[in-house]
Amino acid sequence: MGTTLPKQGTDWNKLKAEMEARGSHDVKWREGKTAVYVFNAGPEVAQVQKEAYAMFMSENGLGPMAFPSLKQMEDEVVAMGLGLLHGPEGAAGNITSGGTDSITMAIKTARDFARKEKGVTGPCNIVAPWSAHPAFDKAAKMMEIEMRRVPCADLLADVDAMEKAVDANTIMLVGSAPCFPYGLIDPIEALGQLAEKKNVWLHVDACVGGYIAPFVRMNGGDIPPFDFEVPAVSSMSADLHKYGYCAKGASTVLFRSEELRAHMIFDCADWPGGRMVTPTLAGTRPGGAIAAAWAVMNFLGEEGYRAKHRQVTDARETIEAGAVKLGFRVLGRPQLGIVAFTHDEEDPFAVWGKLFERGWFTSLTTEPKGLHLMLSPFHAQVTDTYLTDLEWALGEVKAGNEGKKREARYS
Repeated sequence: MGTTLPKQGTDWNKLKAEMEARGSHDVKWREGKTAVYVFNAGPEVAQVQKEAYAMFMSENGLGPMAFPSLKQMEDEVVAMGLGLLHGPEGAAGNITSGGTDSITMAIKTARDFARKEKGVTGPCNIVAPWSAHPAFDKAAKMMEIEMRRVPCADLLADVDAMEKAVDANTIMLVGSAPCFPYGLIDPIEALGQLAEKKNVWLHVDACVGGYIAPFVRMNGGDIPPFDFEVPAVSSMSADLHKYGYCAKGASTVLFRSEELRAHMIFDCADWPGGRMVTPTLAGTRPGGAIAAAWAVMNFLGEEGYRAKHRQVTDARETIEAGAVKLGFRVLGRPQLGIVAFTHDEEDPFAVWGKLFERGWFTSLTTEPKGLHLMLSPFHAQVTDTYLTDLEWALGEVKAGNEGKKREARYS
């Protein structure tokens, strides 16, 4: 295939074969070899994703009057999300394209609220723990907002330290449920008390946890209050295409009230094309993503999600126990689908490299250096394989280091 637009079209069968050949070099996620980027809930869920997406792939969420079906499905998805996350009566939200989009819109909303309702003028800032997602930095740069990152305490948001960073121009406090690097839920109740004390908007980034934590709690997990159950939480981000197992890209941005959400809406009539109103950053909004989210949530239901998430937490607990037996140290006390672990004697990055040789593609943490897994239901089937390969990889690293030590002694 060339790098310029071909003068003549190519037969689809040939193009399909070319795409399959290119995909053959990608990570084997269908075999459970990746624990990042893909959330594999099994072939039945994948079929629902694909068929529902295809049914509405040409429809456009920009036009609710033209496509009331999409508006109805979005409203129902948002209502289900708010129901799971203790949204009070009058809570509101929208489907976005992903977590970065949700976080960006929450920041824009908090900024406009602070300007209009609190009289904040001039440069404003966000106070967040060091472990908060870089999406906050991206949005802050776009809106010329100062990002104040505060060091963590025991890998969690340090509420006392964050309080010292708050001033009259702080438009948002951030907590994660959980943070991506460690999979740990910040002390949202304590952050809520700080938000009330300082009269500051509190956003909970539950992009990873929003559609798993409620079900882990239903399964008996000791999940602390992290959502709108905490009275000071003004907004949340929760990704449907992560542990909601919906098609990419779909997330939700949720607000405690319609009055707060109103500050997110873009409304423009000063141009010759007539009034244009958009709730999120996007103009055109893929109907397929909205439809697939609605279909998957209704397909799985509470029982289905509880079963899928039981597989996730069982896999995490098995891997934790196996890693600890091998001498690794788990970072914090993970409760959901993410686990990170380090080794106090061997280099986890070197272990990662050896695992990569056997086809594993996972994440890393840099402080401390560690291996990072974001698990899916399918991983419950490959925990033994992973732990076997982890033991092999650690052994290879140890053997290599012993060899270097011997060489050093005789050089």
